Amino acid sequence: MNAPLPVHTLNDGTTLPAIGFGTYPLKDEECVAAVVSAVDAGYRLIDTAVNYGNERAVGEAIRRSGVPRGELVVTSKLPGRAHAYDDAVASVRGSLEALGLDRIDLHLIHWPNPSVGKYAEAYRALVDLQAEGLVRTVGVSNFTEAHLERVLDDTGVTPAVNQVELHPYFPQVEMRAVHERLGIRTESWSPLGKRQAPFAEPVVAEAAARHGVTPGQVVLRWQLQLGNVPIPKSATPERQRQNLDVLGFELSAEEVAAITGLGRADGRLFGGDPDTHEEM
Repeated sequence: MNAPLPVHTLNDGTTLPAIGFGTYPLKDEECVAAVVSAVDAGYRLIDTAVNYGNERAVGEAIRRSGVPRGELVVTSKLPGRAHAYDDAVASVRGSLEALGLDRIDLHLIHWPNPSVGKYAEAYRALVDLQAEGLVRTVGVSNFTEAHLERVLDDTGVTPAVNQVELHPYFPQVEMRAVHERLGIRTESWSPLGKRQAPFAEPVVAEAAARHGVTPGQVVLRWQLQLGNVPIPKSATPERQRQNLDVLGFELSAEEVAAITGLGRADGRLFGGDPDTHEEM
């Protein structure tokens, strides 16, 4: 097992491990086995969602892991079809039932779906569920600055987290600055860039050689040094451990800047612009 991960203190006083474990698109027993292995490796932040279809498997893995519940931070996400207030409340209760938990540690709105126009209503439901103790921390995913400002204006409660697509080809420089200004922690989905992972880029490969680590470890270390919480996914125990083993070296400021410099205007993996892309 790797050394314990550092944690970030969020704007509501709760804490979040510096690296999480993503579970999409794992299902059924493969998901159970992968999450049990990840927890054994040292992950304490587990990320799921209603639309992943694996909340029951994640809950079963948590029970099988043998790790005390209080040591784990479990994240789930509200689907677009549940943005109306009552539907949002019902969805969270459904997630609790599926996970077999009495509290979800971090609950996010998965996508804002602005054409529907109910994401502020959904966020208000999460804030109310937080007051009830069913949700510990409330946040969002794939929100722009305008989306963030609307929910903040509507409720007075700043999201603790915004989970966004973030990798070297899409480093989200502007959104990270918005998060810094508002006191929101950035989480990174697809933190390695999936099929477009920049492992062959000279600035990544050369940094890996200099530090005696893998290109993937360089990218995850870059994420950490930017202050992001990456959520890598792997079903392979060795890769899970490797993705956590990023605390024993440090990139120079020049290396960090060079990796950020790989960013492209069209760097998104699939065109998931939150102003236009919607998922129900």
